[in-house]
Amino acid sequence: MATWRLIISEGNVFWNMAVDEAMLLLRDEDKIPNTLRLYVFNPSAVTIGYFQRVNDAVNTSFLEKRNIPFTRRITGGGSVYHDVNGEVTYSIVASIRDIATDVLKSYEIICKGIVYAINKFGLDAQFVPINDVIVGGKKISGSAQSRKKRALLQHGTLMYNTDLMTLASSLKAPKEKLLSHGARSILERVTTLSRELGRRVTKDETIKAMIEGFSEALNVDFEESKLTDEELALASKLIEKYKSMKWIYKR
Repeated sequence: MATWRLIISEGNVFWNMAVDEAMLLLRDEDKIPNTLRLYVFNPSAVTIGYFQRVNDAVNTSFLEKRNIPFTRRITGGGSVYHDVNGEVTYSIVASIRDIATDVLKSYEIICKGIVYAINKFGLDAQFVPINDVIVGGKKISGSAQSRKKRALLQHGTLMYNTDLMTLASSLKAPKEKLLSHGARSILERVTTLSRELGRRVTKDETIKAMIEGFSEALNVDFEESKLTDEELALASKLIEKYKSMKWIYKR
């Protein structure tokens, strides 16, 4: 069984996105090993997908009023509210050949890590292509991906105790997408582990389940480590991009 690097960390939205990109670039150059990073956004923040228009994706007036920072990701997908006290984000950076060359297949393989993690709480989770995991018909995790020549980055969420009212106020969801899932509002579309279990789930419980879930899904062991000096240096340069209005308002 192969051994992957495990990193557990937290940081602000700009740093977290810079680290994910730095890891992808360095993995593509074979300078770092396959890695699972589990992290928290501190303070709470919003990320929007690479192809989204800011005004279509988020409620900027609410974010400004609540002082919630946001930036654009290098991955696609929709806008995401990352709750410091209710959500853990994962990022997997790996050689494409170690996951799958087919994009849809790679989503399925990696998202099974989230499915298995949720199963450990006694809940029935399902992967819904392309990139969602649902419980009881409601979304509890979404993922997005970016690829280079030899490496991929997939990152996504697991909402264990997210403040769904703040989420709904922060994000805008296309009406067509909501209706296609039988929902009239974001609140009807999403759920959390705590909500489904009727008790408060902790961050530590969630991280433990995610480590075990990804270990099963990828058939690997994990060894906890830290970012390399080269990763830290590259992320420190990339963070300026994620803070810039030119990048954030690219569309």
